[in-house]
Amino acid sequence: MIEKIREKMTGRNRKLMMIGVMIVGYIACVFLAEGNLLNRQMKSLIVPLGINIILAVSLNITTGFLGELSLGHAGFMAIGAYTGAIFTKYVTWLSPFPAFLIAILLGGVMAAIFGVLIGMPVLRLKGDYLAIVTLAFGEIIRSVINAMDVTGGAKGLSKIPTYTTYTWVYLVIIVTIVVARRLLHSRQGRAIVSIRENTIAAEAMGVQVTRYKILAFAIAAFFAGMAGVLYAHNFSILKPDTFDYNKSIDILVFVVLGGMGSIKGSVIAATVLTILPEVLRSADDLRKLLYALALIVIMVYKSGNGKEMISRLLKKKEAV
Repeated sequence: MIEKIREKMTGRNRKLMMIGVMIVGYIACVFLAEGNLLNRQMKSLIVPLGINIILAVSLNITTGFLGELSLGHAGFMAIGAYTGAIFTKYVTWLSPFPAFLIAILLGGVMAAIFGVLIGMPVLRLKGDYLAIVTLAFGEIIRSVINAMDVTGGAKGLSKIPTYTTYTWVYLVIIVTIVVARRLLHSRQGRAIVSIRENTIAAEAMGVQVTRYKILAFAIAAFFAGMAGVLYAHNFSILKPDTFDYNKSIDILVFVVLGGMGSIKGSVIAATVLTILPEVLRSADDLRKLLYALALIVIMVYKSGNGKEMISRLLKKKEAV
């Protein structure tokens, strides 16, 4: 009885702590966005930073929880971006708040539908084959958008209402992280993780492998679509080239750098890798080289060998 009470108290304390962190995080966003601590260039990074966090956490559901390498996340982002942008651009009789809310949900649902349709045949593949097929899917989506008149074709879709604010982005971040955490600790989440650990054993225990793979794929696509809507209404213009395979690889780098299956790691990695290129902007031609070297150093340090190497160098320095 006492143990049950302690468990309930611990659960309540964790919930209160999470609510406190959410409130403090939003206050920090307001302080940074409207205060004088950051210059104009750094303030403009707050919304893209939040969008990258949503993309990283959502891809982690597929790559980290499920253990399947997907390179088509930018394709789902493109579907959501164009769906939401077309809705708000042509449905002008709604006021901004409900129009944008519907656009976010519509973009996420449309991306999730495509996630289910593509996931049914694609998720039967594994490893490199799955990565290649999802990469091809992303390129097909970009080519289709490029050929359609309603999306503006190669010229892109312009004059999109700028509804995205740091408040909207923060709310979507919270929803994404909460859903990802709930999924991970739920019965469905345990089934998804069991598939990652051993597909044959999970299937032998009665786990419907295909069903849970599609579920993870659809949830990840849903939040990628929402991130796309936020992106479209922040920059006010969309071009198909924005959602090429390089964008999918950038999102994958966030996940790998932060740690596969780690939500906190995805948030930290997305934050660091979004801010780092702007910090290195003053280096001009050396910016890309320094960015690549920073990635290598971080990945080496993350491995056990890298930490041992650095500790040895520090000990030698102290000895000298």
